[in-house]
Amino acid sequence: MGTVAVYFVASPLQYLAARQIAARFEAGARQVLLWYKPGVGPVVRPDHWDASAYLPWPRWDPLPGPLGRHRRLRDNIRLVADLVGPCDELHLHSAVFDTEAINYFLRALPRACGARTMHARILPDGIISVRRYPLSPAKRVAQHLRRLRRLAAPELDYWPFSGDRIGSDAPFCDRIYVLPGLPHEYPADKVVTLAPLATAAAPDAGAPRLRRGLVIGQPLTGTGLLDTAAMQAVSTEIERWMQAQGIEQVCYKGHPKDPQRELWRPGYEVLELDEPLELWLAHERFDAVAGVRSSALLFAKQLYGEGTTVAAFGWDRVRFKSNGERRDMAAAFRAAGVLVH
Repeated sequence: MGTVAVYFVASPLQYLAARQIAARFEAGARQVLLWYKPGVGPVVRPDHWDASAYLPWPRWDPLPGPLGRHRRLRDNIRLVADLVGPCDELHLHSAVFDTEAINYFLRALPRACGARTMHARILPDGIISVRRYPLSPAKRVAQHLRRLRRLAAPELDYWPFSGDRIGSDAPFCDRIYVLPGLPHEYPADKVVTLAPLATAAAPDAGAPRLRRGLVIGQPLTGTGLLDTAAMQAVSTEIERWMQAQGIEQVCYKGHPKDPQRELWRPGYEVLELDEPLELWLAHERFDAVAGVRSSALLFAKQLYGEGTTVAAFGWDRVRFKSNGERRDMAAAFRAAGVLVH
């Protein structure tokens, strides 16, 4: 019977966090992975888990026919219960627990698997995890309305709670995982800080090591973010910054919608990857990462932690939709530890 750790993930970052938790904090448990965003599928390595499967999101992927969303919820519970099997203890990991697609598992899965105890544990969700999101009165009412489903299906017994919407204040939550270097507002007695998520081996002490940098490209002129002159100026600024950082080898990862490789400079090594960028970054090591406003910069900083300098360039030239968008995006990047130039 024993313990089973279940992970509901929706992003590559959550997936890599789940891998570290499985290895360091849930060692000895049966490991079951569920991903509910199709884009996560390519980063999943099934051989790293005892069981894994795609879990359709009920609201966006209901079953055909009447009450498709309701039937999808019940079908998902049966799917996960079959993967988990009989057990004594369940540890359910998710970045958020107020959504009906996850919350119903809190009560339904222990009953379906015969578990005597259950603990919910929160996965880090990058920038979203740096602040609290209190449940509004309307959302509190919606939680109780969701309990009405149990009248038609007893296993759909929603567990209402108060405070932060991710469940950090809820009585069923006993642990909150956070990324190193990122601020948070969670109860200190529940917080566990993960190690940097990158798995690249550290170099031998005293051994010479090539200082490596990565430039992350994205479509700039074609999308109107920068004009040609500004793009060229930013490209030069990034190149000079890499030199100032003492970088000896610069790799360039273009974007599928950036066939011109606008930030590329002579001497950069162009990467052609046969795996998702997020998974590739996890087993590589870079001393500096640069780009303009790609979300991959946020991912890189959250992945590598304090050991890698990550910088975003050209923000004085980039055309944002509004000053509010510029302000909010700059706040998010800086909160993650990304230098904004």
